[in-house]
Amino acid sequence: MSHRESLHALLQWYVAAGVDETIDTAPHDRFTKPVEAEPVETEAPAGSQAAAQAQPPARPDPAPAAAPGGASWSAHDTAQACATLAELVEAVRHFEGCALKRTATNTVIGDGDPKAPTMLIGEAPGAEEDRQGLPFVGPAGHLLDKMLAAIELDRSKVYITNILPWRPPGNRSPTAEEITICQPFVERQIELIQPKVLILVGGISAKALLNRREGITRLRGRWYDFATPRLDAPIPTTAIFHPAYLLRQSAAKKETWRDLLDIEEKIRNLL
Repeated sequence: MSHRESLHALLQWYVAAGVDETIDTAPHDRFTKPVEAEPVETEAPAGSQAAAQAQPPARPDPAPAAAPGGASWSAHDTAQACATLAELVEAVRHFEGCALKRTATNTVIGDGDPKAPTMLIGEAPGAEEDRQGLPFVGPAGHLLDKMLAAIELDRSKVYITNILPWRPPGNRSPTAEEITICQPFVERQIELIQPKVLILVGGISAKALLNRREGITRLRGRWYDFATPRLDAPIPTTAIFHPAYLLRQSAAKKETWRDLLDIEEKIRNLL
């Protein structure tokens, strides 16, 4: 195999593994602690002007933090200040508190009818979602469309969003910190839309919004109440397997079909 062929095979292996974008020109070891340079001290005769200039300037008292939580609290304040969905969309697009935004191509917020009674919340954008700026438009999204069609729904009758509006590099799972930072935005979406039924697509969104530790296998197939102080009433909420999981584990489609029929009945009874 020639050198060119070897490089081509390596790139194909990277793409198959999910590494399909470059975020720097050289590799970095993120596990090593950076070495901080020791400050260089110079001596000056006591009482001289040089000695006075050598003294570090007095630091002003640090400004009090707005509240504990750092970027997550900033997102909370930003989200709660939005009175409309349009304001929230703009606020998310201009938010700089999550590092994922720097490696993403687009901010992916929502799709469908925000006045629809049914709202679906997935996990994070994938490669195709990041390119198009819309949730669930890749292979998993095509399967989700078929799942909705099976219970006489489509994107014009639901609203779809994700826990994270930015794609994690290489489609890796989002960290707990990233979820905590972005969660106030999706919760505010729920408050503004006030859906009748909430469907959590995948384990990440289910555990985050239900505040549960169990995996999706145990969370699916049951109904919960999602509530915040700004909601008029608790929202009936359930969880289903993510379509990306169903593409890998077709045997789980049997349980998902039962979940979809249950969701169809719930919607029919509430409307």
